[in-house]
Amino acid sequence: MADDLTRPITLLRPAAVHFGEGSLARLPEWVAARGFRAPFVIADAVNAQRLDRLGLGAVGCFGTVVPEPDTVNLQAAVAAAEGADLIVGFGGGSAMDLAKLVAVLVGTGLALSDISGPGRAPARRVGLVQVPTTAGTGSEVGTRALVTDPASLAKIATESAEMLADMAIVDPALTLSVPPAVTAATGVDAMAHCAEALTSKRAHPLVDAYALEGIALVGRFLRRAVEDGQDVEARAGLSLAAFYGGICLGPVNTTAGHALSYPLGTRHKLPHGIANALIFPHVLAANASAAPEKTARICAALGFATGAEETVRAGALAFCAGLGLDMRLRAHGVPSEDLPVMAKEAHGIRRLLDWNPRDLSVAEIEAIYRRAY
Repeated sequence: MADDLTRPITLLRPAAVHFGEGSLARLPEWVAARGFRAPFVIADAVNAQRLDRLGLGAVGCFGTVVPEPDTVNLQAAVAAAEGADLIVGFGGGSAMDLAKLVAVLVGTGLALSDISGPGRAPARRVGLVQVPTTAGTGSEVGTRALVTDPASLAKIATESAEMLADMAIVDPALTLSVPPAVTAATGVDAMAHCAEALTSKRAHPLVDAYALEGIALVGRFLRRAVEDGQDVEARAGLSLAAFYGGICLGPVNTTAGHALSYPLGTRHKLPHGIANALIFPHVLAANASAAPEKTARICAALGFATGAEETVRAGALAFCAGLGLDMRLRAHGVPSEDLPVMAKEAHGIRRLLDWNPRDLSVAEIEAIYRRAY
């Protein structure tokens, strides 16, 4: 797979990115300097209990973001944020994705259906700040948000430069309390963003550099953070890996790994991180013959041997299992009778699968699920 240095590509990122332990302390000064008077926080239930960390005093908060949020959750968040002049996403990818959508919808009277898809969101009327508390999605630097349609169980994607944050604050201290299993799953998710972008048909050397460094950081620091959650250097390394993964998502995005993980979240409510971790070894292996050189670099960065499909799968499964993850779909409540319909659903996600380095049929996707089962 040859990368073309002459092919145009565009990277977008927040105008201000503050990274490092203690960087959250910059938020109150920034808010005051820009004259925001009605900040409103979008958070999950855990982070809604630690709003004091933001240093903003008494602020409004929608604190019931759910994992794999749906349109009902979004509508409630938009209604709660009425009157805000600044939206702060505070949490993992679900909170930050909802924050993006709330920021472009609040006060407009528009519905998600009016803005979904690429480039349809209106000019944002309020400020937007993203503060991740996990090291996984990289949503803090992205322009894309996903919510689930409860009727069809399909992910609705919205993408717009208007959803790019004015500022992102990546403070690894906020991730110190993340439990080991969640640390492992979200770390693999961050790495999967990088690996899928690296092997995508629309991979680009500009993005490859971020992808390779993100994978290397996960290989170096993820086990350390799982074994010692208070290891600040390891937490910082994972936060940076997630940030790099978020950069990869913008101009390149993910491929089959995420397409196959989505039904696990929408249909069976598996958190995004573990869903991607369960699928990652199998898609990496399935794509190995189509992207052998890049697969070899991924394997080397994670510390296992490359080679034929079975060798890659075994190495990637051992890497994930070594983090304490149970890598069997059945262990996470996925019934075997759902695998055929999940395969059809995943195959229909063409916005991702069309860029996978090799074409996967419905039967091949079902076979991947069965190997993961």
